[in-house]
Amino acid sequence: MIIPTLEHVFTAEGKLAPPIPIGPCPDGERRIIPILEGSFEGASIRGTFLEQGGADWQSTRTDGVTQAEATYAIRTDDGIVIQVENFGLRHGPDEVMKRLVSGEDVDPADYYFRTSPRFRAPAGKYDWLNRSIFIASGARYKSSIKLWFFRVC
Repeated sequence: MIIPTLEHVFTAEGKLAPPIPIGPCPDGERRIIPILEGSFEGASIRGTFLEQGGADWQSTRTDGVTQAEATYAIRTDDGIVIQVENFGLRHGPDEVMKRLVSGEDVDPADYYFRTSPRFRAPAGKYDWLNRSIFIASGARYKSSIKLWFFRVC
């Protein structure tokens, strides 16, 4: 048996616009959260989010789980643009999630927020992003988000 390990790749922080409600849909209450700007930094990659270069399309399911489907672009400090598609789930005890929705800062250890990002990098220095599986853990704040990205080794 081979037990995977994790390698921290980078930490990202992004500013978010207020949610744009869509309303009730077959998969739950839908909303769009535009990603305004942000930055990321790790041992071998760093840069910024493309301004207004993406959004998180979310639905809150009937079981209380928020399902996120974010697509955005990042630009490395040496000018390379990389597309990120990030599917995730966020849930926790009702009282914790109510505090989070109301805009309170909540310890991310009090709720589950995990994603499975996929990168689309051009050939060259960062094409290693195309050849591994990644996971991320996250923290949601009133108007921002923080994600820790890891490569599954």
